[in-house]
Amino acid sequence: MSLGLFGGSFDPPHDGHVALVRTAKAALGLDRVLVLVAADPGHKRIDTPPGARLELARAAFPDDEVVLDGHARTVDLLRAHPEWDDPIFLLGADAFIGLPAWKQPAEVLRLARLGVATRPGYPRERIDATLARLDMPERVLFFELEPHAVSSHDLRGRLGRGEDPGVGLPDAVRRIVERDGLYADHRYTQRS
Repeated sequence: MSLGLFGGSFDPPHDGHVALVRTAKAALGLDRVLVLVAADPGHKRIDTPPGARLELARAAFPDDEVVLDGHARTVDLLRAHPEWDDPIFLLGADAFIGLPAWKQPAEVLRLARLGVATRPGYPRERIDATLARLDMPERVLFFELEPHAVSSHDLRGRLGRGEDPGVGLPDAVRRIVERDGLYADHRYTQRS
């Protein structure tokens, strides 16, 4: 059984996240995807409480298992779960090019393959330069994803300014955001 792992802060989860998981399942033949909501990401500050982001992610990914991840770094998460048999850690090309700066990237690649979503027009030279810096580039799998012009940062900004978030927010996520008044505070417009 092939397991995909998709981690993030999901602040909030958007249509691009959902499309990445859906496309990865088909392209990589994943039997199961575990969505991991970072309780306290090691690389950025998050104001939205972990429980709220967990509820939003469960709404965005109703067909997948969604759990709270207490590890600040990917390598620590993978080490904590030796029962996962060569999982595929899913990420976008932008995150992939930052892989050499991650905590112990060689160990991440030893413990998991990477499933990297690329999009048409993404600079291939940036991907190739990152691959050249890795010890095990053969453990990186690529699949193409249709572009989605949406980001969590932009959605938080629009919601924080009291604007309609427009497209990009799954309906179930939008209902929770509206019900709980999430992102209605100006502080969400100030951080990425």
